[in-house]
Amino acid sequence: MSCEAETARLLRESGHKLTPQRMMVLSVVRHAHGHLRAAEIYDRVREQYPYVDISTVYRTMSVLKDLRLVTETDLGTGESAFEWAGSAPHHHLVCRACGAIDSLDHEFLARLGQELLRDRGFRADLDHFAIFGLCEVCRRAHDAAAPAEGVAPAPPPG
Repeated sequence: MSCEAETARLLRESGHKLTPQRMMVLSVVRHAHGHLRAAEIYDRVREQYPYVDISTVYRTMSVLKDLRLVTETDLGTGESAFEWAGSAPHHHLVCRACGAIDSLDHEFLARLGQELLRDRGFRADLDHFAIFGLCEVCRRAHDAAAPAEGVAPAPPPG
């Protein structure tokens, strides 16, 4: 079964309409390599079907997010970015100085989820996070400049 057919089946089983426009939105997101903003999804769908409306993109992304097929994250731009959820949760480290984005394995947040459940009885949704800070290069540059500027150095990692 193709990936679109599998997703179409999930949509139908959850009681959602399966329109050609919705399938185009789904296909764009599913085959994107990385995050896309709604406007980028809209532009790509319009290349195939110029009569699609931006509201169709937002409604479709809302449905896919509710079904946990896509994730929504702000990577520091102030706009939501969407990404196909895939089979394993993953996260991002975003440098607030240079804008670099690095992947973070889910094991770091999985431990937090286990502790929250054990200690607080709280089951956290930890599928997709952007964690902001300073990458190693920018942290070193900041720390090197800190004594000269009278600024406290960034705390060491770990």
